[in-house]
Amino acid sequence: MHQHAVDDGAAPSAAAAPAAAAGTAPTPVKRPPRARRIRRDDVVKFLFIAPAAVYVVAFFGYPVVKNLIMGFQDYTTQTFFTGEAPWVGFGNYVTAMSSQLFVPALWNTAVFTVGSIAGQFAIGMALAVFFHRKFPLSGFLRAILLLPWLLPLIVASATWRSIMDLDGGVLNRGLEAVGLSAIPWLTSPDYALLAVILVNIWVGIPFNVTILYGGLQEIPEEQYEAAALDGATGWKAFWHITLPNLKGVISVVLVLGVVYTLKVIDIILGLTNGGPANSTQTIAIRSYQSSFVDFEFGVGAAFSNVLILISLVFALIYLRSTRRQAN
Repeated sequence: MHQHAVDDGAAPSAAAAPAAAAGTAPTPVKRPPRARRIRRDDVVKFLFIAPAAVYVVAFFGYPVVKNLIMGFQDYTTQTFFTGEAPWVGFGNYVTAMSSQLFVPALWNTAVFTVGSIAGQFAIGMALAVFFHRKFPLSGFLRAILLLPWLLPLIVASATWRSIMDLDGGVLNRGLEAVGLSAIPWLTSPDYALLAVILVNIWVGIPFNVTILYGGLQEIPEEQYEAAALDGATGWKAFWHITLPNLKGVISVVLVLGVVYTLKVIDIILGLTNGGPANSTQTIAIRSYQSSFVDFEFGVGAAFSNVLILISLVFALIYLRSTRRQAN
């Protein structure tokens, strides 16, 4: 019995030996060409990306391209009926830049942007550091702080317009209560730009606090504890630990803040409508008024293309700075 078992087990090996000696190879398994193999994961990824790509192209890509083309056309209300928009080259840009309001609008845009970003960032950083320390009701207060960000801007503008009213505004009544004179916030060319900057700072503080607070949460507490042993507390810890660790977050906050502030239009329209005496005219306001007040859509597109170019410059500066940090 034992001998038969051994012979039976060895029989297949003996039969396979001649086949191997004869050079007979097993039949290879055919696989589909590499180009035709589509994994299910790739299809799922594409299905998730496709709606976002369509949305970006339809609502961002097309308007930008259309606006760039309109900047070189004589696009007016007549174009909507005739379908014809003659090509004028750089004529719209010459009209926009030769306007008496172009240089003041460019200056107001710079002052409005720098003032808004400086105020939003300084107050936002101070509040982020303040809320980083745990204390009772900190979560509730941070939630309340988001209120300006959640309100529609036209509602915020109307509210601040009533607050800054010369005669019945709460702000001027408060100033008079402490013995100061009422200030014509929205009716004087000397104060109107300051007023819209202050309101824009109020609107932008929640964004800065939220992003900076999130960055502070990522800084290990061990760094502060080690610095405290060396005597680095307070401002020293903020300067040598907080700011270096927040460098990337600060870059994002500043660049996004600049891009957003450059195109602010609803706050200014709601408060001053570009006045008084064009003291709050910005490039964005000039683009709006040229397009929807004067119905010179080509000139309005030229103004907005100037804003796109300025935003692109800041975006390139941001990308270059982040590339240096990565290296």
